[in-house]
Amino acid sequence: MSSLPPAPHPHKARTGLNRVWHAAGYSLAGLRAGWGEKAFRLEACLSLVMLPAAVWLGRSWVEVALLAGSVLIVMITELLNTSIESAIDRIGPELHDLSKRAKDMGSAAVLLSLLLCLGIWAAALYQRFAPHV
Repeated sequence: MSSLPPAPHPHKARTGLNRVWHAAGYSLAGLRAGWGEKAFRLEACLSLVMLPAAVWLGRSWVEVALLAGSVLIVMITELLNTSIESAIDRIGPELHDLSKRAKDMGSAAVLLSLLLCLGIWAAALYQRFAPHV
C-alpha cells in the first residue's frame, strides 16, 4: 500500500486564462444544473421581467442596484440551497437530524432572501406610486 497523498485535481494545476476558461465552464454547468430545479427556473423566469423593471423603477443607480441585486440574491441563495441539498442527498437517503438541519437552514436562507427582495420591491413601488402629501 502506498501512503502517497492523492493526486491534486487537474483544475488546480491550471493557471491564467486557461483556469478562468475552465472555471467559466463549471459555472455554466452549475447554471444548467440549476435550471433543472423548478424553484430556480421560476426565479430565473421572473428575473427576466424584474431586472428590466428594476431599471425602469429605480430613480438612481443605487435604487436600480438594490432592486436588481435583491433579485440576484434570491437566485444565488436558491443555487446554494440546491447545492446543500444535493450534497446531503449524495451522502445517503436515510433520515438524520444534521441532514434535516442543513436542508432546513438552506430553505430558511431562501425564505429570508425572498423576504428581503419583497421588502425592497415593496418600498420602491410605494416610493414611486404612493401619493405623497
